[in-house]
Amino acid sequence: MRRVVAMGLEEKPMKKRILVVLLMACLAASGSAQEKKKKALFVWGGWEGHEPKQCVDIFAPWLKEQGFDVEISKTLDSYLDAAKLKSLDLIVQAVTQAAITPEQENGLLDAVMGGVGIAGWHGGLADSFRSSVNYEYMIGGQWVAHPGGVIDYEVTIADPKDPITAGLADFKMHSEQYYMQVDPNNKVLATTRFSGSYDRWIKGVVMPVVWKKPFGKGRVFYTSLGHVAADFDVPEAREIVKRGMLWAARAMKEKEPSEKKD
Repeated sequence: MRRVVAMGLEEKPMKKRILVVLLMACLAASGSAQEKKKKALFVWGGWEGHEPKQCVDIFAPWLKEQGFDVEISKTLDSYLDAAKLKSLDLIVQAVTQAAITPEQENGLLDAVMGGVGIAGWHGGLADSFRSSVNYEYMIGGQWVAHPGGVIDYEVTIADPKDPITAGLADFKMHSEQYYMQVDPNNKVLATTRFSGSYDRWIKGVVMPVVWKKPFGKGRVFYTSLGHVAADFDVPEAREIVKRGMLWAARAMKEKEPSEKKD
């Protein structure tokens, strides 16, 4: 009997210590989760006709609302800080018709290859550095023409099950309809069909408008929508970019086939 009582007296302090340890672990985990906020870097510049700053001003505040730490930069030198790039979850680029140095390009490609996501729209991502083939290889496409300039055209949702386009219906745009050279490895989420009204030889051509793809350990999201900021007044166009950024940053719950364990 004495032994039982003694054991009972010993168990109570032990239980208290266990509870304290568990509580401290929970608090530490909570604090750690709060500290590990997603980080995004917006880089804008290049040709001002695409209104890069105005477009960034649409999406950067929204990403902050989603809990991201957001930094906005106007220089490609942001791609020179390897340690800082490695700490990011997402790079959003809006830079058209510019030149990138080999050092800047290597910094960007290494970051995405290492697991940082990259996202963008229109010429800010797919007409950025025309002489940089390695960059184009990463993005998965390059603009080559927009027959007729700003015209009316339709966007067709090609994959209604993908989280970036799920629940969205086909929609109309009044903007530049991009004709592009594209990577067959892209997972195409939305397309457009050329009428041939301006260049008859491309009548009926179906062209990707939205895609995603892997690059090393990183994720690449692109849409050819967004010639100017007003294009994002179209709800579907704006929503696609929002979802695409989250997907590229791995802030959307989804596993790619390559990420699943055997």
